[in-house]
Amino acid sequence: MSHDPSAVSTPTTIVYGLDAHIPWPKALIIAFQHLLAMFVGTITPATIVAAALNLPFEDRAYLINMSLVASGVGTLLQVMSWRGFGSGLLSITGTSFAFITPIILAGKAGGLALVFGMSLAMAIVPVGLAPFLPRLQKAFSPVVAGTVVLLIGLLLIPTSMYGVQTPLANGNPSINSLIVTGLVVGLVILFNALGASWARISAALLALAGGLLACVLFNGVQSPPSGAWFALPSPLKYGLGFEWAFVIPFGFVYIITVIETMGDLTACSDLSGQPTTGPVYWRRIRGGVLADGVNCVFAALINCFPSTTFAQNNGVIQMTGVASRRCGYLCGALLVAFGLLPGLGRWIASIPAPVISGLTLVLFGLIATAGLRILSRATMGQRELLIVGISLGLGLGVETHPEVLKPLPPTLGLILGSGISTGGMCALILNLILPRAATVART
Repeated sequence: MSHDPSAVSTPTTIVYGLDAHIPWPKALIIAFQHLLAMFVGTITPATIVAAALNLPFEDRAYLINMSLVASGVGTLLQVMSWRGFGSGLLSITGTSFAFITPIILAGKAGGLALVFGMSLAMAIVPVGLAPFLPRLQKAFSPVVAGTVVLLIGLLLIPTSMYGVQTPLANGNPSINSLIVTGLVVGLVILFNALGASWARISAALLALAGGLLACVLFNGVQSPPSGAWFALPSPLKYGLGFEWAFVIPFGFVYIITVIETMGDLTACSDLSGQPTTGPVYWRRIRGGVLADGVNCVFAALINCFPSTTFAQNNGVIQMTGVASRRCGYLCGALLVAFGLLPGLGRWIASIPAPVISGLTLVLFGLIATAGLRILSRATMGQRELLIVGISLGLGLGVETHPEVLKPLPPTLGLILGSGISTGGMCALILNLILPRAATVART
């Protein structure tokens, strides 16, 4: 990587650059491709949390709609780069999977009020870190980021299996649920194997459609309740709560999303033919992380879970060769418009659990492999292997056997009860205290 501040990486496949005036009809087509790439990912966390907390159907639908609204607002903030907020890149935001575990823990302890209260309070982490990011690169190394992202994927995979055990409507046998989940996974594999860009981008939605069709054939789909088809957000609908025990679980995951955002924006900048070093690059990084933090504040106020930049949309830029911000404006506007349609949320909330299980099984597996990809960028000596091994062991251990924490004070037990918090803190601390040169010399 060049150290020249003006260094720019210009991909040979770029067709429309960042500020290119792409015709609006073409921009709309590209915007829909971005929407297809992230749509399932941004609504899935709300679906998973609603099921884990056994929320009423209307609450589930509302959370889905607000996920779309917050994603649209966050995308517009990123693309516009207004008053220091945003990266100024074609960067799409969506609801973060990383928060699912602490959200479920907080939801079981204090309901949605505690979830949104902690999301709001700890959004100070990305907002506060943004100005100091150039000085913190050593602490947030690829070893730490990769370990935590890998841990997030591994801990989420078991949750994707619950829907397989959920029978379809109208007394369907359990084998039908297993067939539907297997079909969804198989379709994702099939469409990716075709090799066509349209198939890869649309694989999740096409697999979703195939799973729904199978449910219809099994007579296992129920129509959602009727209601209004347009509604504005209801700020603080569930109230706000706060408990000190959840400061570390939420705060640490915010740190992880900052690391993810930095990596995603670096990739987006490179694919867009923009600098990946120097003052322009770091101005984009600071603005992008700050926009994510501000959008998380907005999201909590309208009753939505925290959001972050989505890596999969960088793949759309790479495949289409289009990095024009016009597409980002349109994608953000479409997300907000869809989020203001409660009818859409009700239909999404009525998707049978086995269909969602098939999709999340693939998505969570991909999150784990994203962690492996981040780790592959680091030099994996004995020191790094020790960090990864101990962090994974502790994180997976406390998540699968929480009873080992019973002797601890309740507050400390709650903090360490999240495998992401335990494993992530372990990786961060070991990365800071283990000597680099001395350990490498021993290997």
